Amino acid sequence: MHPNQPSDGHQPTKAPGAYSLAEILSQPQSWASCLREVSESGILEQVRDQFINCDDYLFMGCGSSYYVALCAAATMTAFTGRRARAIPASEILLYPELVLAATKHFLPVLISRSGQTSEVLQAAELLRSRSIPTLAISCAEGQALEGLASLTITLPSADEKSTVMTRSFTSMLLILQALAAKIGNNAEASERLARIPELATPSLGTLAEKIRAFVAQHRSADYVCLGQGPFFGLACEYALKVTEMSVSYAQAFHTLEFRHGPKSIVAPEVLLIFLISGQGRDAECEMLEEIKSLGGTTLVVANHANNRVRASADFLVDLSVDAPEIALLAPSLVPGQLLGLYTGLKKGLDPDTPRNLSRSVILGDASHKTEHAAL
Repeated sequence: MHPNQPSDGHQPTKAPGAYSLAEILSQPQSWASCLREVSESGILEQVRDQFINCDDYLFMGCGSSYYVALCAAATMTAFTGRRARAIPASEILLYPELVLAATKHFLPVLISRSGQTSEVLQAAELLRSRSIPTLAISCAEGQALEGLASLTITLPSADEKSTVMTRSFTSMLLILQALAAKIGNNAEASERLARIPELATPSLGTLAEKIRAFVAQHRSADYVCLGQGPFFGLACEYALKVTEMSVSYAQAFHTLEFRHGPKSIVAPEVLLIFLISGQGRDAECEMLEEIKSLGGTTLVVANHANNRVRASADFLVDLSVDAPEIALLAPSLVPGQLLGLYTGLKKGLDPDTPRNLSRSVILGDASHKTEHAAL
């Protein structure tokens, strides 16, 4: 029996989206628990010491886990100065020689909330057949992935009852960021990441009601999510959360790429979500102001927003956290999760159980007839 199922086999009566909302709001506590667990276990030091000679990192997953990979790869390079890439697990299955060409002393990192996503398992098997050691990260203990990987980080306290990934995404990301800081011997980054649950809690505490009110007041036909550098993976996940939880059409672009053709869709009924970075703030503000001048509706997520951001944001989430921008990836995702949740509820849907989706993509299993984009 699945641990999230009641003992009598019947799903309890609950309000639509109740699981997702509780899991989104519990994220600071989940981050603190996961950070404490890996600290006590010493697993990050074990990974660092076992793979000390690696100078290349290959992060892979499917759906949301691929977007975790994008953010984790950016963090690894930022904290270590070493090469890191992110790919969908399917890439190494269909084009292994393109993925593995000229790679030496590298560490593949396999990401799967369930530990049983078929394409990730197949990737693990392929790498094992070539005698390539691997690291896995999952939120489920004792699953098939753990048996295929050389080392596994498990975060059971971050698992969810809902279909869609929320706290599992941010928790796995934060732990992979902590691993990058450990590998890079970056004590300052390690200290800041350890304090993220505490530092982010004040700004996230009132966010749910504010986004619920914004969604209630605005009618959006389409959604565009924009981010650069380490925030591009978050932009992709924003789009996926809106798509999954509200069955809406959402796209993701690198912020400055949006002006090269896609900006033709800008209109008041299109909600444009900007993830404003610190490093690219001036260029991204120019893009934000351009979109606002074209009549777009804007939702902006920033840290310590300046006057230019405030003037062009129809709705602003200012995290106001004293931390490097790359340490703020996990908290920066929370507004997108809430946007997807409340948009789904406004449309009369249950974001906990989106149509056509299941918690795991297990190919060839008759009990899973459709693929879930988020594991």
